[in-house]
Amino acid sequence: MSDAAFEMDRIYGWQTGLYDVTRAYYLLGRDRLIETLAPPPGARVLEIGCGTGRNLIQSMHRWPDAHLFGIDISRVMLTKARRSILAAGGIDHISISHGDATCFDPVETFGAANFQRIYFSYTLSMIPEWIEALDHAAQMLPAGGALLIADFGDQRGLPLWFRKILRVWLSIFHVTPRDDFEPVLQALAKARGLNCEFISLYRGYSFLAVLRRPV
Repeated sequence: MSDAAFEMDRIYGWQTGLYDVTRAYYLLGRDRLIETLAPPPGARVLEIGCGTGRNLIQSMHRWPDAHLFGIDISRVMLTKARRSILAAGGIDHISISHGDATCFDPVETFGAANFQRIYFSYTLSMIPEWIEALDHAAQMLPAGGALLIADFGDQRGLPLWFRKILRVWLSIFHVTPRDDFEPVLQALAKARGLNCEFISLYRGYSFLAVLRRPV
């Protein structure tokens, strides 16, 4: 087991039953991301860092014609995800697997080289090599494909005391908001020939970004 996988299992092993209930109050923008996916019929949609499977199940209900896939580095989370997907009747619609966001082989893992939609939902702030994970995902986009990200923003529009308390709280769970998300995404988009739209939400509390590969 890699150090990252061990750490994620250690942190979240006792939280899997409460994770979705508690995160609903502060992982803002996840449902907007799912709505923005708008995959074409029959599209392959990949979530990197699928956790408990919550977003994949929501995506299944919203976009029933899509083929859904998810990876996560935490085997504890994947166990919870498999149970949730089975309970939601998604076993024939959603495929999940263990994998490292920075280097997993999509063909070996899912039998597909690319995905029409790929998304990170509050996972990049937990991945130490987050730029490498982004770049790896961008390379799996076909023409017309889109990479979507929802995560914590820089909170510049919020009171300083709130920002400090939030970041101390998040650090307990090894979550690190990146103040340079927007310039990094813009630079990645330019390097990979993508168009980038960055939307700040809730006075900078979070953001939604969409990187599209032209047709």
